[in-house]
Amino acid sequence: MSLAAIHRKIALLEAEMKSAVAAEDFEKAARLRDEIADLRGEGGSSLVRKPPDDQIGMGTGMPVVERPKGWRPPRKPNLMTRNVKPRRGR
Repeated sequence: MSLAAIHRKIALLEAEMKSAVAAEDFEKAARLRDEIADLRGEGGSSLVRKPPDDQIGMGTGMPVVERPKGWRPPRKPNLMTRNVKPRRGR
Protein backbone atom coordinates (compact mmCIF):
# COMPACT_ATOMS: atom_id res chain seq x y z
CA MET A 1 0.00 0.00 0.00
CA SER A 2 1.49 3.32 -1.08
CA LEU A 3 1.86 6.29 1.22
CA ALA A 4 -0.86 8.22 -0.65
CA ALA A 5 -3.25 5.28 -0.31
CA ILE A 6 -2.55 5.12 3.42
CA HIS A 7 -3.32 8.84 3.79
CA ARG A 8 -6.58 8.45 1.84
CA LYS A 9 -7.61 5.48 3.99
CA ILE A 10 -6.80 7.43 7.17
CA ALA A 11 -8.96 10.34 5.98
CA LEU A 12 -11.88 7.99 5.24
CA LEU A 13 -11.53 6.27 8.61
CA GLU A 14 -11.40 9.61 10.44
CA ALA A 15 -14.63 10.73 8.74
CA GLU A 16 -16.25 7.40 9.62
CA MET A 17 -15.01 7.72 13.20
CA LYS A 18 -16.54 11.22 13.52
CA SER A 19 -19.88 9.98 12.25
CA ALA A 20 -19.73 7.05 14.73
CA VAL A 21 -19.12 9.50 17.58
CA ALA A 22 -22.03 11.65 16.41
CA ALA A 23 -24.21 8.52 16.45
CA GLU A 24 -22.83 7.70 19.93
CA ASP A 25 -21.39 4.38 18.74
CA PHE A 26 -18.26 4.66 20.85
CA GLU A 27 -17.15 1.04 20.45
CA LYS A 28 -16.96 1.45 16.67
CA ALA A 29 -15.19 4.79 17.11
CA ALA A 30 -12.58 3.20 19.39
CA ARG A 31 -12.00 0.37 16.91
CA LEU A 32 -11.55 2.91 14.10
CA ARG A 33 -9.21 4.99 16.26
CA ASP A 34 -7.02 1.93 16.85
CA GLU A 35 -7.00 1.10 13.13
CA ILE A 36 -5.94 4.69 12.33
CA ALA A 37 -3.15 4.47 14.89
CA ASP A 38 -1.93 1.22 13.32
CA LEU A 39 -1.89 2.81 9.86
CA ARG A 40 0.07 5.77 11.18
CA GLY A 41 2.52 3.44 12.90
CA GLU A 42 1.54 4.67 16.36
CA GLY A 43 0.25 1.31 17.54
CA GLY A 44 1.97 0.25 20.75
CA SER A 45 2.02 -3.38 19.69
CA SER A 46 5.30 -3.18 17.77
CA LEU A 47 8.01 -0.82 16.62
CA VAL A 48 7.67 -1.77 12.96
CA ARG A 49 4.63 -0.83 10.91
CA LYS A 50 2.87 -3.96 9.76
CA PRO A 51 0.85 -4.08 6.55
CA PRO A 52 -2.95 -4.05 6.80
CA ASP A 53 -4.57 -7.48 6.91
CA ASP A 54 -5.81 -7.30 3.33
CA GLN A 55 -2.33 -6.45 2.01
CA ILE A 56 -0.32 -9.30 3.57
CA GLY A 57 1.41 -11.48 1.00
CA MET A 58 3.49 -11.23 -2.11
CA GLY A 59 3.88 -7.90 -3.86
CA THR A 60 2.91 -5.68 -0.94
CA GLY A 61 5.97 -3.47 -1.14
CA MET A 62 6.90 -4.32 2.43
CA PRO A 63 10.63 -5.04 2.87
CA VAL A 64 11.56 -8.66 3.42
CA VAL A 65 14.71 -9.45 5.34
CA GLU A 66 16.83 -11.93 3.42
CA ARG A 67 20.02 -13.60 4.60
CA PRO A 68 23.18 -13.09 2.52
CA LYS A 69 24.10 -15.74 -0.03
CA GLY A 70 25.99 -18.63 1.48
CA TRP A 71 24.98 -17.77 5.04
CA ARG A 72 24.66 -20.68 7.42
CA PRO A 73 23.62 -20.54 11.06
CA PRO A 74 26.51 -20.91 13.50
CA ARG A 75 27.06 -24.23 15.22
CA LYS A 76 25.61 -24.44 18.67
CA PRO A 77 28.20 -25.02 21.40
CA ASN A 78 28.18 -28.24 23.38
CA LEU A 79 27.45 -26.98 26.89
CA MET A 80 28.97 -30.09 28.45
CA THR A 81 32.47 -29.65 26.98
CA ARG A 82 32.98 -26.23 25.43
CA ASN A 83 33.06 -22.84 27.09
CA VAL A 84 33.94 -24.47 30.42
CA LYS A 85 37.11 -23.36 32.14
CA PRO A 86 39.11 -26.18 33.72
CA ARG A 87 39.07 -26.16 37.50
CA ARG A 88 42.42 -26.08 39.18
CA GLY A 89 43.15 -27.62 42.50
CA ARG A 90 40.37 -30.16 42.50
